[in-house]
Amino acid sequence: MSEKTISVGIIGAGANTRLLHIPNLQAIKGVEVVAVANRTLQSSRKVSKKFGIPEALDNWEDIIFNDSIDAVCIGTWPYMHAPLTIGALESGKHVLCEARMALNSSEAAEMLDVSRMNPSLIAQIVPAPLSNKFDPTIIQMIGDDFIGDLIAVDARITTGTFPQPDTPLHWRQDRNLSGNNIMNMGIWYEIVMRWLGPATSVQALGQTVVKHRRDDTGKRRACAIPDHLEILSAMAQGGLFRLSVSAVTGHLPLTDIHISGTRGTLRLTDSGGELELFGGASGAKQLKLIRIPKNKQDVWRVEEEFINAIRGKEVVSRTDLSTGVQYMQWTDAVSTALRTGEKVKLPLDAVVQ
Repeated sequence: MSEKTISVGIIGAGANTRLLHIPNLQAIKGVEVVAVANRTLQSSRKVSKKFGIPEALDNWEDIIFNDSIDAVCIGTWPYMHAPLTIGALESGKHVLCEARMALNSSEAAEMLDVSRMNPSLIAQIVPAPLSNKFDPTIIQMIGDDFIGDLIAVDARITTGTFPQPDTPLHWRQDRNLSGNNIMNMGIWYEIVMRWLGPATSVQALGQTVVKHRRDDTGKRRACAIPDHLEILSAMAQGGLFRLSVSAVTGHLPLTDIHISGTRGTLRLTDSGGELELFGGASGAKQLKLIRIPKNKQDVWRVEEEFINAIRGKEVVSRTDLSTGVQYMQWTDAVSTALRTGEKVKLPLDAVVQ
């Protein structure tokens, strides 16, 4: 597409969409956010007024089937990601879709198939941003053989809080809305894939400590999604990946990840209050802080990458739909392992290219 103005419609104006996608799209020269459809017309009007968006709608179909709109930004909960992405692509629109990609890997694979049938259209999943500052350095150090052969990734991700049964049911705790996505496990698997590539198997144990909550109507609802997980994966390159994810374990670091190999160890941790990277070779007495200059840090540029890809200036690197299918297959494998108690091999079907 040439440098003509690109018109964007917003479907689902969640927190990330309001904080990042709308203002960042509006800041790009030659991009106009022309319409928004949120869950209610009232909420659409509120977002429209705040950001100066011309049209506030109560029906996402009015965006999908509007021939004057070139692209859509989807900020709904995961249960709508597949139908909206597929509908938009089949209507000739580029798609930027919020993570997690879909309810499950079957939906994700269908999204990928439709994208491949429309190769002139850009389809992008919003990437996990938590490790942006450190990704280039970690990837380079692993590539330069700092850790040697991988032995283990040992990762603990928590909210740092004890069980809070009085908080209301969140959409992430409703399987109908979030599917097989459990807490933020998929985000961290996506990040580990950047560093070390994919896993070949999954085993998992989980528990639901807070067994019921009140929904927004006050009705007591069973919590079907675990709030504490222990996951073990074998990695394609060799070595193991253990991921502990918990929303109920207090006084623990929010993030603590060790990447251990035959020659050295890297540690990404926020035990000091913010994420820091440490490293130590086999002969070192202890891990030392690795200071990363700003020019070697990745920054958030999701919206810019999306628009540049539409204009043919670059290709989507984070996150394309093939990568999304890979992390959704791992997510499904975790759910299957929790349900059956068995080891689940990956990929679940044909290898994603």
